[in-house]
Amino acid sequence: MLVKLCRRKPSFQLKRTVSSRVPFANLTLPVIQAPMFLVSQPNQVVNSCVNGIVGTFPALNARSTEAFDEWLGEIETRIAQHNQQNVPKAADYGVNLIVHKTNPRLNADLEIVAKHKVPLIITSLGAVPELVKTVHSYGGLVYHDVVNVRHAEKAAEAGVDGLILVCAGAGGHAGTASPFALVKEVRKVFKGTIILSGCISTGEDIFAAQALGADMAYMGTRFIATEENSASKEYKDMICNSKLADILYTAKISGVPANFLIPSLIQCGLDPNNLKDKTDSIDFGVELSPTSKAWKDLWSAGQGCGAIESVLPTAELVKQLKQEYDAARERLCKE
Repeated sequence: MLVKLCRRKPSFQLKRTVSSRVPFANLTLPVIQAPMFLVSQPNQVVNSCVNGIVGTFPALNARSTEAFDEWLGEIETRIAQHNQQNVPKAADYGVNLIVHKTNPRLNADLEIVAKHKVPLIITSLGAVPELVKTVHSYGGLVYHDVVNVRHAEKAAEAGVDGLILVCAGAGGHAGTASPFALVKEVRKVFKGTIILSGCISTGEDIFAAQALGADMAYMGTRFIATEENSASKEYKDMICNSKLADILYTAKISGVPANFLIPSLIQCGLDPNNLKDKTDSIDFGVELSPTSKAWKDLWSAGQGCGAIESVLPTAELVKQLKQEYDAARERLCKE
């Protein structure tokens, strides 16, 4: 795999084609800026896209379907203005939909997605063939996040175009599998785009994801520590000051296993070593609402936060990642 990476031109320079496993044009790096609950919004998405990575946000970050419609209009207008004035043009953008029966907005938000012909839809908590058909009907792509091979197989049967492998150490709702194992097993059962998530904080990490066999990298925590999103200064500073030992993986906060910043639990009066079990059933319509305490006051981050030292503008961060990526490629590809 490393020999192939060294010999070929980077695949993310390809024009958008159906056959390419990196089906996006105008990429500086093979990166998707992950949709981060209560953090990602139009300003971050646009700044990601115009700097050559795929910018995304959760539909539920907008407080209503009407607001979601307005956000998409803003993103489209700003990207169109950029493309009229600049070369290269912006990369595509995407939206994350929670595909679960407890999400009361799913159908209405999907109608708005189809209205705007959103290029990329990222689905979580359910791979539904009907949704895939709706997005495919206007030429969009559907990527689904998974934590194990069984979920990957079910998503492949639903017809998704890509799988996001959420491996051990990822921020938010994360799995426990090693990327070394999961990428190889999923590639045996899925021929589409594979995106790797979990502790990807540097350009070297992006290159390593490709060396493992992934097509793209999925970066969330690193993009919390950028200037153009809704995260508080305190949240961003905590990420920059935290290390691997400051991350707790637990289901006792939201009911689903996720990684949280221990200092944020402590400042909310919780004892990380003595958390109460969450016994009520999970309602994602409530859990992923903008007022949910589990995410508003108790902050999530991945285990890769130890590599994050400063809050940067997105443009500067992408430039830094590209330099690190190129340096890693040159260093490892020397004969």
